[in-house]
Amino acid sequence: MRMKKLKTLVSTMLCLCAVCALALPAHALEYNISAPGDPEYGKPTSFEPVVTADGGAMKNEDISKNAALAPPGFGTPTSYLLNTGEYLTPNLVPSQMAGAGQVNGSVTMVTPPASGGTGSYPTTDTSTTTPSTTVGFTEVTSALYYSDGSLGTLKIPAIGLTVKVFEGTGSAPLLKGAGHFEGTSIWDGNVPIAGHNRGVRNDFGRIHTLKAGDIITFTTRLGTRTYAVTGVAKVSVYDVSGLEPTAANMVTLYTCVNDQPAYRWCVSAREV
Repeated sequence: MRMKKLKTLVSTMLCLCAVCALALPAHALEYNISAPGDPEYGKPTSFEPVVTADGGAMKNEDISKNAALAPPGFGTPTSYLLNTGEYLTPNLVPSQMAGAGQVNGSVTMVTPPASGGTGSYPTTDTSTTTPSTTVGFTEVTSALYYSDGSLGTLKIPAIGLTVKVFEGTGSAPLLKGAGHFEGTSIWDGNVPIAGHNRGVRNDFGRIHTLKAGDIITFTTRLGTRTYAVTGVAKVSVYDVSGLEPTAANMVTLYTCVNDQPAYRWCVSAREV
């Protein structure tokens, strides 16, 4: 009997120990393994901070290409000035710099003032270049465009130039290449073409260095013609004689003169 009571007591004690063990605070059974603090996976091999127009708020973000300017259209009042034109990537330009450049429209040529004065900058009027029976003239039609939107390719080996020619001399066509003056001939007679000499395009930056006899070729859907340079001149912005139709087949190239807004470089070349 005594032995039975002893066994009962031992059993009771074991049960009490088990209950006490289960009653321990839950936090005594919890544990936590800390992860490494913000590891820099793929750390760049170089650190190149960039100072931006907003005082450095956009640190380490290169915006040089985002802020590149395409110069204004040929013949516009600010076509010769730095920091004017249209942004190459306007959607990426920081808001702090959005007002730095001046956007200019598709103004293409200057005309002499009626009686002195400073002249004006109208859009090209095709009536001023109406072809006659004594001159060569080829109208720009949809059939003359290539799939990339160009009208042809101009090559000048002496200055290592190969450039596509697009219709118009405003900012948009000159951003892509050289520009054909609207309303002028594209093949027969005189073919006037303008191009930039600074900024993101510098196609005509060296045309003033051409010499008499240097070769120019112009390829369109109508064929390829070869021309030889006959003259290089610095002309007034009011001199638009280079846009006139001619009986002889020729090309006339225009570009601005650096820091001299009153003048243009004009290169004439005749078919050989």
